[in-house]
Amino acid sequence: MNDILTVTLNPALDLSTTADRVVAGPKLRCDPVTVDPGGGGINVARVVAELGGRARAFVALAGPNGMRLEMALAEHSIPLVRMKAPDETRESLAVHDRKTGEQYRFVMPGPQWAEQDVAEALHAIATSVPRGGIVVLSGSQPPGVSAEFTTQLCAALAEREAQVIADTSGAALAYLAAGTDPAPAVLRMDSAEAEELAGRALVTRLESAQFAAELVARGAAERVIVARGADGSVMAGPEGLWQVSAAEVSVLSAVGAGDSFVGAFAFGLAGGMSAPDALALGAAAASATVTTPGTSLCTRQMVSDLLTQCGASEIVA
Repeated sequence: MNDILTVTLNPALDLSTTADRVVAGPKLRCDPVTVDPGGGGINVARVVAELGGRARAFVALAGPNGMRLEMALAEHSIPLVRMKAPDETRESLAVHDRKTGEQYRFVMPGPQWAEQDVAEALHAIATSVPRGGIVVLSGSQPPGVSAEFTTQLCAALAEREAQVIADTSGAALAYLAAGTDPAPAVLRMDSAEAEELAGRALVTRLESAQFAAELVARGAAERVIVARGADGSVMAGPEGLWQVSAAEVSVLSAVGAGDSFVGAFAFGLAGGMSAPDALALGAAAASATVTTPGTSLCTRQMVSDLLTQCGASEIVA
């Protein structure tokens, strides 16, 4: 299995709790808080480990929150490549409304980075990846990090022939979608992000897949994946246009579903799966995670149980 390094520049202590009702004004009495290590790449590494793989997590940490997060990661037996962040590690908060079943998610921005912090991170990541490894860049970028960071990372890893899987958002996603050189091996986005980039509604799987193919043609990535929530995911790449279904499950919490998809997809590629089969594994992992409370993620058994509902098939235009 190829080496997997996940990159989390803006990790967080994920706090989750439940209240009878979330309303403005009165004090809200909450259940005991659950604390998990959070941030896109950290969740990806947790899923890879749960599926039986081995992923190291590159994380930028600082302050008491950073210490707590590092201890939480140790409990998951995830090897760290640690960098000192420019300021205190952030927290995030998810509150489940017991009456309505809705979930409220509060995400803090994180510390401000300077150019020297970015340069340090690029060097540390590049020197930590063996030849032919897989690097997963997942989650939001901290303030001060350029939208070009993924392209800079691809360039830094070029000599090591590493594959970069990017699951980002905002300005960084828009920059990649325009086409870059070098470009990541895989670019993933959700349906709302894809529609914003396309400037039009993408109602069907075929429409999403065709837009993904447009992005591939622009040079956004070798493969582009668009997640369509309960309608599954589509992928465009060298194999053509492919689709997978989401399993029929009851959704409890959406936290970590996208990261679970990416973790399982990376695990599949690292183990020699074809990209369509890895896509199906990702869909099963995302489906499993949405059935878990708060910031909990899928288990290996849950993914195995749901995989038969998520088989990949080619989309014929």
